Amino acid sequence: MSAGAGIRGLGFMSGWGRGAEAVPADARAAAAGRRVLSLGRVEREGERFRRATREGLLALSAVELALEDAGADRAAIAGPETALIYVTAAAYAASNRRFIEGRGGSIHFAETAPAVVPAEVAIELGLAGPYAIFLGGSPATLRAIWHGARLLEGEVCERVLILAVEIFEECADLVGRMGRRVSAPLVESASCLWMEPGVGALRIERGGRARPRPGLHRRLGETLCCEPLAAVDLWRWSGAVGPLELDGRWRGERARLVWTDPLGRPRAA
Repeated sequence: MSAGAGIRGLGFMSGWGRGAEAVPADARAAAAGRRVLSLGRVEREGERFRRATREGLLALSAVELALEDAGADRAAIAGPETALIYVTAAAYAASNRRFIEGRGGSIHFAETAPAVVPAEVAIELGLAGPYAIFLGGSPATLRAIWHGARLLEGEVCERVLILAVEIFEECADLVGRMGRRVSAPLVESASCLWMEPGVGALRIERGGRARPRPGLHRRLGETLCCEPLAAVDLWRWSGAVGPLELDGRWRGERARLVWTDPLGRPRAA
């Protein structure tokens, strides 16, 4: 059990559009035969951004959406009191493919690919706090949220950014080889959850007790690690109250996260 975490802001973008309101009722029908719903490339000025990976640029946009949602500017998260936790299952597959096939790209050492995306965000926004990378499907995102709450509970930092990015356009054939583990349409997504001390307690359960909800997957399509953060945005957008329950399954791993009062803020002293 971890206590004392609340949502300050949330940014979510996907191949469907910006935010939960863009998510269709039926992903397969809305895709109309398309295998991949792409987010494209976010263009930014500057030489460094010209060399940046597509997934790194999408990650930065997701953090900016979270700032906008919270009504804050970049200064609010800069410095050593912001922890950054990055989660992905496939977001560096495209970079590794470019490296292996010798087609160029900005990554010269393939084993560093998972670190490139959060590094782009940390450098651009001046983040200098605790840092971690979680690899895997949606259970990894649930573990990341729980870990972030533990950091807040232990007063290791003042705020935590949970960042998830999944891209498929360059590597849809590789992802497709996962067989039954994934299903079309593949929907590129980028999301950032900004957590701060609050009144909500989190409990994570691992093993066979997770109850994945097919209705959520039917609406979103395949978003891998981004699914739990999309579920949080859909939960907020629906106006739901009470505990937030998130479920995940990936390669035989199952997890369930129960978050009581995620929108609650601590009382002023």
